Amino acid sequence: MRLPPHPAFDTLRFAEGEPGPVLRWLVRLLRAAQRPGEARGVLAAALAGKRVRARDRAAILWGARHALHPPPIPPGEAEAVPGLRVATPDAIRRDGAGPAGIVVLTAPGHRLLPGAPTAIADAFAADAELGALYGDAVVLGPEGRPLLPVLRPAFDPDYLLAADYLGPVVAVRRALLDRLGLDPALPGAETADLLLRLAAEGGGVRHLPRPLSTWAPVEAAPPDAWVRSRRALAERRLAGAGRVEAQGGIVSLRRDLPAPPLATVIVPTRDRVELLRACIESIRAHTDWPELELIVCDNDSRHPRTLAYLRRLEDEGVRVMPCPGPFNFAAMNNRAAAQARGALLVFVNNDVAAFRDDWLRRMAEEALRPEVGAVGAKLLDARGRIQHGGIVLGTGGLVTHAHRHFPGAAPGYLASLQATHRVSAVTAACLAVESEKFRAVGGFDEAAFAVDFNDVDLCLRLEAGGWRTLMVPGAVLHHHEAASRRWNPEARERHEAEVARLRARWGARLDADPWYHPGFDPRAGTHVRLRRWDGAGPR
Repeated sequence: MRLPPHPAFDTLRFAEGEPGPVLRWLVRLLRAAQRPGEARGVLAAALAGKRVRARDRAAILWGARHALHPPPIPPGEAEAVPGLRVATPDAIRRDGAGPAGIVVLTAPGHRLLPGAPTAIADAFAADAELGALYGDAVVLGPEGRPLLPVLRPAFDPDYLLAADYLGPVVAVRRALLDRLGLDPALPGAETADLLLRLAAEGGGVRHLPRPLSTWAPVEAAPPDAWVRSRRALAERRLAGAGRVEAQGGIVSLRRDLPAPPLATVIVPTRDRVELLRACIESIRAHTDWPELELIVCDNDSRHPRTLAYLRRLEDEGVRVMPCPGPFNFAAMNNRAAAQARGALLVFVNNDVAAFRDDWLRRMAEEALRPEVGAVGAKLLDARGRIQHGGIVLGTGGLVTHAHRHFPGAAPGYLASLQATHRVSAVTAACLAVESEKFRAVGGFDEAAFAVDFNDVDLCLRLEAGGWRTLMVPGAVLHHHEAASRRWNPEARERHEAEVARLRARWGARLDADPWYHPGFDPRAGTHVRLRRWDGAGPR
């Protein structure tokens, strides 16, 4: 089903345009014929009963797609709960909140599910610090059939400004609603504005990971002024220090950088001159940044062509830093960062290539904010599919890249491949962070995570220091992942040791990623399939 054209529904278009079953199988047969070796790998894993491996190999061969079947809707009407009122913002402004202690803000086309009022009331009763609460939803088709699940992450102001991923169904303590009020100048965005103001003053905004409402887009669209309200809301947050770019229902906040600092781009390498040349030349040709310092960390390159290219780079003003000894990705980056002159550090793998001039500026606009730590980019693999859309914890056995193997132009679940949003970690294949923040947490842990998970560990330590990690989909580069890596028994043993260290250090944090919904199946690629779940407490 195609959703109505209103931009308020753009966050729901993640499954639109996917081929039907007949066309899908025809495409699969064609790709299997083109890549018989990969097809045999899928079949062998399936016949051996290794279902997870078979699914992973199938995603690599055929690409990932959403297979999200919404949970069944309980029959009946939502129950009445003493002290809880359900009303639209217009009704609240017209009649007041009344005596209810909790007000559930809603809108036409949205209805609470049976059990939702009780769950909301229980959540507020259990947490005196809870100011506002939102949950998940089920999108209904034209005949009232469940169509799509809307499984939301934890509260994220950046995400809410970029895309209305929360919707209008939000429960608020009446005392806070009376004090903060609803802005009549923002029709359709009053609830988002209320939550942003509440969060800015330290009020608790939580997510209850269970379906609380249905959403019928075919029944009612938000006010005609919805787009204008969303834009005005973003402009208020920028307070004149930037501009707003909007495409449909997705908003980009472009922040002014009156005095862009020197940025140091750090590229570790060992031979594979064809990768290094493509990386360096693409950065030079496609980086719209006034002051750039390039440092290449050379880990014992031996090939004559590589050595000749490194000498040429030095003649052209690029710093080539010898980093001899066993390959230690974290140590190489730390050494370069210690000698970097830039206030902004940009770590880039030698198998990454830029092709859009604004990639660094878009990352820097976020990384230079006082409250932001690491910033990551959207990376596309050699087939033009998503290689990195942020790092999700607790999936794929430990961690995995969000939306991996989805089409490169996919909007992402709830527009998360279009909207800047918070994530637990981003890959060091392309990571920007202010040098003072990087040094404040001690840089990469080169002793514990020489090659793998140093980026995850860095982001989590930055988070512990009070800085959040952001994924910026507007910054897009190519990444031929692990093109320069060679696996051997020693490398696998080192990898397993680093897995154990990551679990030992961050075990509790790895168990539940607040920026990824627990209703998704952790054994599958991200945002691919749901698992059976019964909901949980607010977070």
